[in-house]
Amino acid sequence: MAFIDGTVVNVALPALQASLHATVIGVQWVVESYGLFLGALILVGGSLGDLFGRRSMFLVGVGAFAAASIACGLASNIQQLVIARSAQGIGAAFLVPGSLSIISANFDEKRRGRAIGTWSGFTAITTAVGPVLGGWLIQHASWRWVFFINIPIAAAVIAISLRHIPEGRNAGAARVDWLGALFATVGLGGVVYGFIESTSLGWNQPLVFGSLIVGFGCLIGFAFVEARVSSPMIPLTLFESRSFSGANLLTLFLYAALGIFFFLFPMNLIQVQGYSTTATGAAALPLILLIFFLSRWSGGLVTRYGPKAPLIIGPVIAATGFVLFAVPGVEASYWKTFFPAFVVLGLGMAISVAPLTTVVMSSVGQDRAGTASGVNNAVARVAGVLAIAIVGIVMVRLFSSNLNRNLASASLPPGILQYIRSNEIKLAGLDLPSGLDANTTALVRVSISRAFVFGFRTVMLICAGLSLASAAVASLMIPDRVE
Repeated sequence: MAFIDGTVVNVALPALQASLHATVIGVQWVVESYGLFLGALILVGGSLGDLFGRRSMFLVGVGAFAAASIACGLASNIQQLVIARSAQGIGAAFLVPGSLSIISANFDEKRRGRAIGTWSGFTAITTAVGPVLGGWLIQHASWRWVFFINIPIAAAVIAISLRHIPEGRNAGAARVDWLGALFATVGLGGVVYGFIESTSLGWNQPLVFGSLIVGFGCLIGFAFVEARVSSPMIPLTLFESRSFSGANLLTLFLYAALGIFFFLFPMNLIQVQGYSTTATGAAALPLILLIFFLSRWSGGLVTRYGPKAPLIIGPVIAATGFVLFAVPGVEASYWKTFFPAFVVLGLGMAISVAPLTTVVMSSVGQDRAGTASGVNNAVARVAGVLAIAIVGIVMVRLFSSNLNRNLASASLPPGILQYIRSNEIKLAGLDLPSGLDANTTALVRVSISRAFVFGFRTVMLICAGLSLASAAVASLMIPDRVE
């Protein structure tokens, strides 16, 4: 459920934007609210499982996720959907770490690797199938079924869990770091709110700069809290390891680029290129399949060459993939433009993922490997949340300036120009007023598509820059050999 929702909702964004008459800010919040709570609370979810029972907390997560999915599917406006997505993120924060901790607790060391490998295989399958199935449901039924599909899955999971999964807890589990969780959630929420809402409210609005001040203040306070509490959510001593710090900084840059890409790309295909939602869901399959089939091979690269070389070469290849995505214009052929770009990006990510995981897990002691993995997972989630909030501002500004420049010589009536400018925040989902003649409608539509592609190209170059930054981090901070 969590991995399907992590990918398929992006495919649903254009449909729900049109259905709920949302701006790009509302669409951003649909993605951000989920990622924000999942990223901030995923470590708390793992701690609660150790303390109160792994199966119990896992089932709480499944139940909360299912209830929130019903609320998402029934939402009648964008505000209700964002609130329901926030609840989904909280449910996922119990669900995701709970699944891995149950596996770790119930398999011995000899069988644990194969069990986690099976888990990884199923997450890869759902990541691949989810967008295709979701796209088909959106095209032939409604975007609401993207959320309703979770209900029968949740019912099956609960029944199987109650029958087959034994309860287990860690007798030596420490107290839950509620203060750290509060500072992390308020800090991330404040920063994300400030950046997203600045697009419509402006930087001078007290709510915008006030939320940014509170957000950054809480994030700084979070570091002080974690340094002083007896059982920190994120033990700062982990970052004394240069390779662990480097791996997480690399993760921050690389997954920020991926988060931006998967937010904007479905809008490009559906609203600008005219693809169906099913075709859009299937478009990313080359990337996902390459990561799935090449992960074992790239893991072997660490044994042969050490982690440093793959973590430099992989992000550089990924950066090349992002540059290729900046090439296509309007009405681009998938097989000549997007497909080669996906293959290159997929190859770069396939080379990067397994070595990155290896560095994270080997840079700390065996007793802290689970915490290290959780921290890296949280960093990856938070990277996407922050990147979408910040780069969303850039995309809106680029779209607006290019659209105004394209329409400057079009001799449109002042009322039509004013309407378009007041709705630019919808990006390519901008609805035109009724009553326009066919020629004017076509002219404005072409201008909107070109403005979106202009912004998308620039953002893809930013993603390429983030990937190159992650390669630079690898060259400076990742060791030649893992200990």
